[in-house]
Amino acid sequence: MRIEQLTFTRFLAAVSVVVFHYGGKSFPFRNDSIAFIFRHADVCVSYFFILSGFVMIIAYGNKTVISAGDYFRNRVARIYPVYFLAILIMLFLQFREKNIDFSGLFLNVFMIQAWIPGKVLSLNPPGWSLSVELLFYAIFPFVFNRIFKKIPLKRTAVSIILFWILSQVIFQLFFFVYEENQLGTIKDILQYNPLMHLNEFLIGNLAGLFFIRNFKEEKRNYDFVILILIALLVLALKFPLGLNFHNGLLSVLFIPIIFFISLNDGIITKLFRNKIFVFLGEISFGIYILQHPVYSLISAYSVNKYLHLSDPTIVFFLRLFILIVFSSVVYICFEKPILEKVKGKKKTLTLSENPV
Repeated sequence: MRIEQLTFTRFLAAVSVVVFHYGGKSFPFRNDSIAFIFRHADVCVSYFFILSGFVMIIAYGNKTVISAGDYFRNRVARIYPVYFLAILIMLFLQFREKNIDFSGLFLNVFMIQAWIPGKVLSLNPPGWSLSVELLFYAIFPFVFNRIFKKIPLKRTAVSIILFWILSQVIFQLFFFVYEENQLGTIKDILQYNPLMHLNEFLIGNLAGLFFIRNFKEEKRNYDFVILILIALLVLALKFPLGLNFHNGLLSVLFIPIIFFISLNDGIITKLFRNKIFVFLGEISFGIYILQHPVYSLISAYSVNKYLHLSDPTIVFFLRLFILIVFSSVVYICFEKPILEKVKGKKKTLTLSENPV
């Protein structure tokens, strides 16, 4: 099952993360009226985790059993080539600067950096989220085969919701008791450790199960509802009330947004299903994982030196354009052919095969 209109939301989320990292000084993102949105745009990683859980169920929900070997091979084939390409680019830059982080290189190659405080953001910082996704991929066949297919949905729902609540309480409690600069190593564990994000994937799984059993055939115009939910999301970012949103708390809004976009047949869906927008969604993984290598290769200093451009807005959008073009080439010439070869057949990539 393919919910094509969700694909473009990945592009929006990936670009928002790029703006969070590199666009704060450029117009319009420095404008006070919207700057707060992009100062919190790293919560889009939480959206990725939740959506990943949702689309895994959409893709595999009608199967009776998942072969762990085939599933894991396909998932790794989908993410690892471009992930490793990003590592090679960063290794080249470190070699050029004669400052190679060998321990960080080892952890990144084996995708375990998110488990090690102090090394989470080593080499290619956005790669930490793929280290988290690897845990999701490792447990999904077991959870699907042994829990989702054998235990009644109501019991499963209670367990997952209680786990989600417990995760939120623990996470918020630490940030409430301690100032952020007092957390030290604990912050790395809370904010990046894969186990702390497991609740997001599982709540996404639960949403997917609920969707395919109750709503997958329903189609209506939900444009207005989607806009209201987006407005509520913007309000939550504007007035966080001392809460930290980096552990799935915003799933209370993200999941309804995913639901209604999936069920919508209004203007938003027609727009998001445009072939160009779908393609942008398909290259979103490259945009996300290659952002740091590309922006490091094409630094603001280099743009100023060789092109004599210094305006932050022009420089940011030039680099973003290069990132999108490079990600497109990588997707067409590298990502897609490798996945097709591993799977042994030609097919168009679906949303379920895009982890970010």
